[in-house]
Amino acid sequence: MKLAQLLEHITYTVLQGETERDISTLVYDSRKVEEGSVFVCISGAVRDGHDFAGEVAEKGASVLIVEKPVDVPEQVTVLQVENSRVALAELSAAYFGHPADELTTIGITGTKGKTTATYMVRSILEASGFRTGLIGTIETIIGDETIPSVNTTPESYVVQESFRKMADAGCKCVVMEVSSQALMLHRVGGFVFDYGIFTNLEPDHIGPNEHKDLADYIYCKSLLFRQCKHGIFNADAHHLEEILKGHTCEVETYGFGEDADIRASDVHLMDKGGTLGVAYHMSGTMEMDVEIDIPGTFSVYNSLTAIAICHHFGVSKETIAESLSKVRVKGRVELLPVSPKFTVMIDYAHNAMSLESLLSTLKEYHPKRLVCLFGCGGNRSRDRRFEMGEVSSKLADLTIVTSDNPRDEKPEDILADIVVGVEKADGEYVTIIDRAEAIRYAIENAKEGDVVVLAGKGHEDYQEICGKKYHMDERELVADVVKDGNFLK
Repeated sequence: MKLAQLLEHITYTVLQGETERDISTLVYDSRKVEEGSVFVCISGAVRDGHDFAGEVAEKGASVLIVEKPVDVPEQVTVLQVENSRVALAELSAAYFGHPADELTTIGITGTKGKTTATYMVRSILEASGFRTGLIGTIETIIGDETIPSVNTTPESYVVQESFRKMADAGCKCVVMEVSSQALMLHRVGGFVFDYGIFTNLEPDHIGPNEHKDLADYIYCKSLLFRQCKHGIFNADAHHLEEILKGHTCEVETYGFGEDADIRASDVHLMDKGGTLGVAYHMSGTMEMDVEIDIPGTFSVYNSLTAIAICHHFGVSKETIAESLSKVRVKGRVELLPVSPKFTVMIDYAHNAMSLESLLSTLKEYHPKRLVCLFGCGGNRSRDRRFEMGEVSSKLADLTIVTSDNPRDEKPEDILADIVVGVEKADGEYVTIIDRAEAIRYAIENAKEGDVVVLAGKGHEDYQEICGKKYHMDERELVADVVKDGNFLK
């Protein structure tokens, strides 16, 4: 490949060397450099790629993309750019032949709902004959291949590489979660989304290694709508005006208000015995009745998101209704078939805000008891433990405090912190360190009409202890209890 082909869409200054040369690969990881590579020096939070300039030159890198001068042999071409992350995105798009041009690209951002909405969209589009790739928190789906995810939104090189694989596999669309970090770090640079979606926004991801404050978090979310052709927004969301500030896209809305383009009304909760769901009537640009076997008002919003998107693909009402009635998302209010007499679900809620939202929603179904099983991760803020403990004790009838990913901490120390929060409210609680034993206790002691929530792990199928991951899938643990059948006797 010619270097000039990679450089078409970036602005740069030649510090040394020639731009008329052949290159072999594009890399941003010094361990992957080979003869003829273009190496992009990324200034990361932990390591600075510029520090590896000499090393990659020795390995055979022929071109370095930098933000500041580096000392390398004169035969190495050095090109200076203003922002190497922006450059990596543009270079990656060119390196893989601009695959986004061959796909209809859909990006979903927001504090909550991204994961569920992406699966809903994919389910509807696939059922309508649009082969659709997916990139998100749980996995990347390319045709029949699934790849476990490390980040909600991967690095720009991986995004473009995935796009290329999707296009080559015959995909016509891609739906992806777009995190605020991804927007801040230009991971989705190098192309324009066909559709950008805003689900909601609450204070989150604010801290030393994330966003400096709420204003920065909002601003980064808003960047998607300066990079998409058509924007679809939750009209009821907090901070909507701030998200819309500076937008360059067409605007469409959904929600409960009369001014929304797609509106939900006549919402009613459903309890089918072991399965909780919600139904509502939709009007506006489309009119139909919708029923979903996922509980809560947030499921109404998630489904409205999916419907608003898929409406642009000419999908029939029948296909939308059937797809939404069947969609399930691993680890997101995931209902498990245990007993028709009580409900068991797994959810990823792993902070006080998400746990409060989940438990408040479930209380609306008026269970005989609401039972919440959860733990907190080690090597993380102790405040989260106090907060989650207090929330669970306030909202749940019984809290089962157990282990999550203790990492390098003693599980009993983490549980002791959670109990401090639990005892600030008046809910009953028990502590069982071993998570498998805790799950068995929760199910074997469930009463008719109970809702039992296993919170915190969600889609994860491991437990991290002292730097090592051990297989632990809550679905398997629940299945073992069901197999023994020692409950509701």
